[in-house]
Amino acid sequence: MLLKFLENDKESQWVLIVLLAVTLIIPVCNLIFPEGSIFYFSAYTVSLIGKYLCFAILALSLDLVWGYCGILVLGQGAFFALGGYAMGMYLMRQIGDRGVYGDPILPDFMVFLDWKELPWYWSGFDIFPFAMLMVFVVPGTLAFIFGWLTFRSRVTGVYLSIISQALTYALLLAFFRNEMGFGGNNGLTDFKDILGFNLQSDVVRAFLLMCTGTALMSSFLVSRWVVRTRLGRVVTAIRDQESRVRFLGYRVEMFKLWVFVFSAMLAGLAGALYVPQVGIINPSEFSPLISLEIVVWVAVGGRGSLYGAIIGAIIVNYGKTVMTGLFPEVWLFTLGAAFILVTIFLPDGLVGLWKRKTQENV
Repeated sequence: MLLKFLENDKESQWVLIVLLAVTLIIPVCNLIFPEGSIFYFSAYTVSLIGKYLCFAILALSLDLVWGYCGILVLGQGAFFALGGYAMGMYLMRQIGDRGVYGDPILPDFMVFLDWKELPWYWSGFDIFPFAMLMVFVVPGTLAFIFGWLTFRSRVTGVYLSIISQALTYALLLAFFRNEMGFGGNNGLTDFKDILGFNLQSDVVRAFLLMCTGTALMSSFLVSRWVVRTRLGRVVTAIRDQESRVRFLGYRVEMFKLWVFVFSAMLAGLAGALYVPQVGIINPSEFSPLISLEIVVWVAVGGRGSLYGAIIGAIIVNYGKTVMTGLFPEVWLFTLGAAFILVTIFLPDGLVGLWKRKTQENV
């Protein structure tokens, strides 16, 4: 029943099959087979693949709002970082008196800065359900406020893109300040455990990968369902002919706002899954460069297809891992060149190229 709407979408089916295989096989191989076996995947590989899958959720969130609604957001990384900080705050509260200064309530950086009590906005983050709720609420609230103000004012195109980039840069500067109570430049790190389980354990790392893979598949299916509903069709029509849709009586700004908030919440989920697997969250995640990279992922994979965003995120980040290891000074030039070439020669991305080749062979 759940996959019924994918019965004529072979590409999406294959993407889900591959994701399911990765989600199940890699963690199992890491836990069952000994080191030295050809079937063994190291803990580093497990964490790396988990990070790629988090980025795939993030790319999926941007494809919803850019590929289907036509809103080029250059600040999607802000929602990702906010979700990451919400999870990081929970993980910091779990350290307790095992920190360097041994304070059972205040994180180490607060003790170092001579804070006397925990800020009110840290309250409740020692409870996992509350922290997970904030993973969605905080990015969603920011997206709602930002979207309400901009969409009602009919800010579109490059102006909206620039404003969204300014938003994430403003958050970058704010979170760098020690007075904000989020660790300043160093951010939040030195996490010990999650739900009472050691984060350095191979079992926990494997479980986090499985959770991330499951979240990615669920996000993809929900997003696919959304774009196939009446709401999704209206949103796509807004992308193609906004003035005509408005003339027909639809409240265009409300449709835009809904998709924008939903995509922000997906980005927050990606950030929350990312933090325990990499072990740190700091203001650099708000960097406008990261938001620009997300755009490149979606463009390379093929916007407006959902699975193209997933493919693009994984391919580009794998290339980043390889290139930064071999030629770190060349990576940014390679990324820029890839975006230019794709924009000029492959406007539909790798997915569009694959579809054209498939049709030619039929």
